[in-house]
Amino acid sequence: MDLMTIIGTLSAFAVLFFGIAFDKTKGLVFGNFGNFLDVPSLIIVIGGVIAALMLSFPIKIFTKIPKHIKICLMPKKYIPQEYIMQIVDLATEARINGLLSLETKLEETSDTFLKNSMMLVVDAVDPEKVKTLLETELDYLDERHAQDRGFYDKAASYGPAYGMIGTLMGLINLLKQLDDPSAVAPAMAVALVTTFYGSILANMMFLPISNKLKVRHEEEYLCKMIVAEGVQAIQAGNNPKFIQEKLTQLIPGYLASKMEGASSGGGGGEEGGKKKGKKK
Repeated sequence: MDLMTIIGTLSAFAVLFFGIAFDKTKGLVFGNFGNFLDVPSLIIVIGGVIAALMLSFPIKIFTKIPKHIKICLMPKKYIPQEYIMQIVDLATEARINGLLSLETKLEETSDTFLKNSMMLVVDAVDPEKVKTLLETELDYLDERHAQDRGFYDKAASYGPAYGMIGTLMGLINLLKQLDDPSAVAPAMAVALVTTFYGSILANMMFLPISNKLKVRHEEEYLCKMIVAEGVQAIQAGNNPKFIQEKLTQLIPGYLASKMEGASSGGGGGEEGGKKKGKKK
């Protein structure tokens, strides 16, 4: 469970509710919430955004929404250090017992991409073909995730746009009631509510989801890139130490420091390396 997503969502709504209900002289006035509730405005904004998304994307994107929410709340852990250690372990095994010995070892691997990629090497597929297949897989992953994020980016742009449409509709109705001063203020309030709804949808829902999916994508893409580079290095017969150094260069510096600490000697071992990484 991603606590930051939950805490961030709750905090956003808490700030919003406080801003609506708080009054300098009266304290919390829960009756203020009624001022921000307008059913026609909700229909214009939410219905308009859904309709625009239906015009922009195929139905399969809509069916992925529950999966995207799950990724935001309960993401799969992609830890580069663990992938590097697996690659180094496989490289060591291949160097001692040959590539065919990896087939038994791969049965213990839960990562499908790593397993399938290494099986290409075990099956003696041409290195150029292996490189092409792995690069194609990474490109497909990048394009697929970009399309998923594009769904929420578009929704974020449609929200304020339909909010403005609702505001314009409200202003038109307001101008027709200028001869009645008592109706001007309520009509103006309703006109502005639609823009309020659109901004909330964009900035408290769609944009955060899009950015969170981008973060998850970068974590997964980095680990799969490590796998792709590592598999090709094993097929080329590179030294395990060299492979570890090469793959470590792919990850951010603060994560690489943990790897250096783990691979160094001394009594601290891996745990000492983690402490060193945190301290740095």
